[in-house]
Order: sequence, then C-alpha cells, then structure tokens
Amino acid sequence: MFDTICTLPLPSDLFAQAIHPTSPLLAVGLASGHVQTYRLPPIPTGPPTRSSPKHGRGTIETSWRTKRHKGSCRSLAFSSDGEALFSAGTDGIVKAARAETGRVEVKIGVPLVRSEIDAPCLLHALSPQTLVLATDSGALYLYDLRADPKSSGVAVGSRPQATFRPHDDYVSSLTPLPPTVASTSGFPKQWVTTGGTTLAVTDLRRGVLAKSEDQEEELLSGVYVTGLVSKRGRNGGDKVLVGGGSGVLTLWDKGAWDDQGGRIIVDGGKESLDVLARVPEGVGEGSCVAVGMGDGRVKIVRVGANKVVGELRHDEVEGVVGLGFEVGGRMVSGGGPLVKVWQESADVVGDEEEEDEGVDRVGTKRGTGSDSDEDSEDDEESSEEEEEQERKRRKKRKRANGKDRGGGKDLMQFTGID
Repeated sequence: MFDTICTLPLPSDLFAQAIHPTSPLLAVGLASGHVQTYRLPPIPTGPPTRSSPKHGRGTIETSWRTKRHKGSCRSLAFSSDGEALFSAGTDGIVKAARAETGRVEVKIGVPLVRSEIDAPCLLHALSPQTLVLATDSGALYLYDLRADPKSSGVAVGSRPQATFRPHDDYVSSLTPLPPTVASTSGFPKQWVTTGGTTLAVTDLRRGVLAKSEDQEEELLSGVYVTGLVSKRGRNGGDKVLVGGGSGVLTLWDKGAWDDQGGRIIVDGGKESLDVLARVPEGVGEGSCVAVGMGDGRVKIVRVGANKVVGELRHDEVEGVVGLGFEVGGRMVSGGGPLVKVWQESADVVGDEEEEDEGVDRVGTKRGTGSDSDEDSEDDEESSEEEEEQERKRRKKRKRANGKDRGGGKDLMQFTGID
C-alpha cells in the first residue's frame, strides 16, 4: 500500500512530531531538547520518473533548528492556521514560535504540583485562541492565547484559564470532536482523552461530561473517523477508535461513552498500539486508519470491514511514536532516531525502476532562519537518566529483536545535520 520514499536520520531519539496543516512541513522534538523543522520534497505530479521522489531523489531542507528546552521535548503541535509551532518540554515550559523562523513569541509555565514540575505530555491547539495542555499528573489545562494583548507574549508563570482532571493517570491521547452544526466559530469545543484504563469527554466550558467504565487495559491512542460503512453496507456513523496496550483497537460510538461498541484485533501478539492516524480520502480503499505499534511496525486497518489490510516496518527495534499524513497524502512515521516518509504504492514496473534499487545519497540544505532560545545555550544533551525514564514511560512493551536501520530501497542520507 505504501513505499518508503526517504529515510531521515536524526541526531537524537524522536519524542514528538507535528505535521503542518497546509504545507509539506515537518517538525520534530528530540530527547536532547532540540526542535527542528524540515521541508519535505515537492509532491510529485504525473507518473513516477527517475528524478521523482518515488526513486529517492529529492531534497529535504532544514528550515531551522534550535535547542528549545532544557531536558527533552515531549510534545509538539502546530496552530490551526499553521502560523505557530507549540512545544512542551520536561523543563515545565511551553513555547510558541513562528513556524517559518522558529522565533519564540510566547512562553507559558506549567503549574507546579507539590512544588515540583508537572511534566507536560500532550499539546493541542483547539483554535487560534485556545491551547490545551495535558500533563503527567492527569491535569488538562486551557490557555487563552489572547490573555494579555498588550504584551508581546504570555509570560512564564501565567495561570491557565481553566483546569480539568478527567483521569487519575497521565493523559495518553487527545482527540478533538468536530464542531456541531450550530457552532459559530467552526472550531472544536469538545475532545476525547484517554488516560490509564479510561476514556473521557471534556467540554471547553462545561468541563468533564462523561467518563467510561474501567476498560481493564491501558488506553494509549485515539482518532476520530466519520462516514463509516458497516460490513453489511449500512451507515456505521461516526466513531472514535482507541488503541490499547494489548494489540486491540476499540470502537466507540459518538455519544455512547460509557463503554466500547466493538473491537478489532490488530495484533495477536498483543503489541501496544501507540499512535493512530486517519488515512486521507483518496489514499487507499475505504475508510482506513494507520496504526503505529510499540515494536516498530505500522499496520493499516480498514474500518467497517474491521480487518488489517497492510503492514509496514518503520524500524526493527524502536517503537513508532509519531504518525500522520502531510498535505500531499504522504505518510510520515517517526520513532527512535529515524523519520520515514511513505508514498502510496504506484503500479510502475520497468527496467529503470529495477536499476535504481539501492541507496541514493542526497545532500540537505540548511536554513538561514535559525533562532535559538537565549535561555537554552547550555547543556546540549539531556541526561541519560532522564532520557531512559522517558523511553520507559512511552514504550513499556517495546521488544528488542536485533537492529537493521536499512528500512527500504529508497533510503536517503543527509550531510550537514548535527
């Protein structure tokens, strides 16, 4: 279903990735605290040729790179219009930067818990005005980015507009629900979260609306899917799909949040389903979801038929922690010190394609807009202890079966990356 068109090595393990909503721009957050943005190769038009990205030829440009956080960068999110990039680190600071240049414009201090840093674990920009931040303690904070219009940015230590606690454990996923027909803003006001063994629904103004029964397994990831058709050809409605720690994808009907409405066994070996992404319309057949797993595999699940229709390998050892689709329909997977870009398979077979098998070595361009934070010039590397703790938290069930980072015939290598 998908072919690897390029593999991007990173200088440190990936802890977070974000994909721009309207441009082929990728941001990565690393264990070292660095944040870096890349511009992906142009979207190919027409049938694949020897010079097209299908054959591994193209350039990934580094837009900017900076040491953004003291400690690791744990979460990234673009604003709804793509103008800002939010990052959150184990230093307990959230920073909003211009997506094009990396220049920081807003800093927010996460509230302390018992005088200690409550490390942020998830970010989501609900609208141009509202940022949702989740933490390890299970708290959900809402920040109004218009809070201080006279200031050049929200100061460190600013208080959240609202605080909710839908879970007793850390928030593992956050899935916005689409706005209702009556909405005047057109932006989401409700979202589904998973934490520990429960699912919850929270409203921007009314707080926690519903909480599921104990599912007796860890819930790790979520995605919203619309327009489903059941096995019998009937309208299956809208659902939230939730990935669990035992290889099972559960289906939740919108509005029926007390318990799951169905199950899809994705992995009989009970590998964790760590990240989910909706496959865009026009890519593949039917309503499909990409599932990033703790052992480095990516499986494609067709919802409605409720079966696995494809399997890919991101890495032989490292789990998949980032997964999504950019504006051109290409899939981006991230985990360990690698990012891979995938393109829907083309039915092109010929002598030229066979001759091009192997490794293509391509240079990378450096952007001139790098703008490092003033407060992050020391400590270029996060501590090994912190990195190991973070890896254990995120990958509790990761396997170790031997390592091969080749990952496909269309491997790209890059020079000039620190």
